[in-house]
Amino acid sequence: MIEIKQERWGADASGEFIALYTLRNGAGIEAQITNYGGHLVSLKTPDRAGKTGDIVLGFDRLAGYLAKNPFFGALVGRYANRIANGEFALNGTKYRLAKNNGENALHGGLVGFDKVLWAVSEMEDGLELRYLSKDGEEGYPGNLSVVARYLLNEQNELT
Repeated sequence: MIEIKQERWGADASGEFIALYTLRNGAGIEAQITNYGGHLVSLKTPDRAGKTGDIVLGFDRLAGYLAKNPFFGALVGRYANRIANGEFALNGTKYRLAKNNGENALHGGLVGFDKVLWAVSEMEDGLELRYLSKDGEEGYPGNLSVVARYLLNEQNELT
């Protein structure tokens, strides 16, 4: 049985609640995920000598994720990479995106998926995060409903 714990980790600039969720299996594997950006904050696992350590690169405190950072453990989007000149054409319509990497749009723009609050539902073996990116957000067309799941099992697999 996977143990799930939620704690208050802080708040964003508007005062919205930011949670840190801890998933732990019977072998002691522990994953921490926040609803802010869907970041995988840590993944603690024992090495071959039995010493537990965090094997993902990230920040120990929320402030690191709220500040400009290199997308450590984040869910990025709508697009994961650079869009040259921050624009593209679709079905004959040109879309201009928010530019956050010089003249380019990178990983979803100024307020990509890594900087939004995701709705979280606890599942038997993990978490389901949901976000609705509305038409026009960061310049992208159409509504996009996104679901991301973090699942931990007793075979020490995080998917």
